[in-house]
Amino acid sequence: MNQKSSLIARRKQSTNKVAVLFLAPVTVLMIVYIFYPIIDTFITSAYRWNGISTEKVFIGFNNWKKLLSDQHFWIAFTNNLIIMVLSIIIQLPVGLSLATFLDFGGKKTTVFKVIWFIPLLMSSVAIGFLFTYALATNGGIVSTISNLLGRGNIDLLGNPKTALFTVILVICWQFIPFYMVYFMAAFTNIPVDVFEAARIDGATRGQYFWKIALPLLYPSIKSAAILSMVGSLKYFDLIYVMTNGGPGTSTELMATYMYKQSFKTFNMGYGSAVASGMFILITMVSLITMKLMNGRKEN
Repeated sequence: MNQKSSLIARRKQSTNKVAVLFLAPVTVLMIVYIFYPIIDTFITSAYRWNGISTEKVFIGFNNWKKLLSDQHFWIAFTNNLIIMVLSIIIQLPVGLSLATFLDFGGKKTTVFKVIWFIPLLMSSVAIGFLFTYALATNGGIVSTISNLLGRGNIDLLGNPKTALFTVILVICWQFIPFYMVYFMAAFTNIPVDVFEAARIDGATRGQYFWKIALPLLYPSIKSAAILSMVGSLKYFDLIYVMTNGGPGTSTELMATYMYKQSFKTFNMGYGSAVASGMFILITMVSLITMKLMNGRKEN
């Protein structure tokens, strides 16, 4: 009995050593590149600093007081929420529809897989420049078609009423292929026997999708919604290239506002407060969303 206990103890000790050995590099990288920058950002938010000089002036919570009353920041947060909601509403249903079409179509739809996946292969900066020229007031595709119809030029990116929604459509165009592939992978997790049994029982493809496949895809849809939500709240590059947050504050996001404060006006202390506020808000929205989704599942 003692030998058996000793053998179990030695195996457990050996397993722990191996676990520590493999986890140590990851732990160090997370501390250096994730936890330390987050903590340092919160610390920097308590100073007045231009990000260059060695002189830092401690001002306590003044940056945070300014942030709470900063209308520009809250407009940016509202724009992030609009992008989040519309991205989920557009990207997930379209991505699921494309994945369903490809799953039901089989090998005959391979060419569509390649064509529809192309936007995801392009960088956000390249897509931003592409659509900036495509949607230009003079010579852009939309303005050219409008001129042919005799309606004159259309300025989608320069109009505060349409700029944000135009950018959202471009974002969806880029990331719908990601959710298409994500749901295609989810379809492969549904056993073929389930589909065959449904067909034998006389179910149409539509009935199979709505009554059987869709409920089985719910965990994947929930995960995809969380991915889309978090990505929308920290979006930066495409909007910065296309509109730079303009016109006015119509497409300003928390990330673009933080970048301008930190690296354009060299107000690193307040920029850190904006980044910290962004971190807190994204965490809160993520936790609330996951709580609501899990609660709905339990009910």
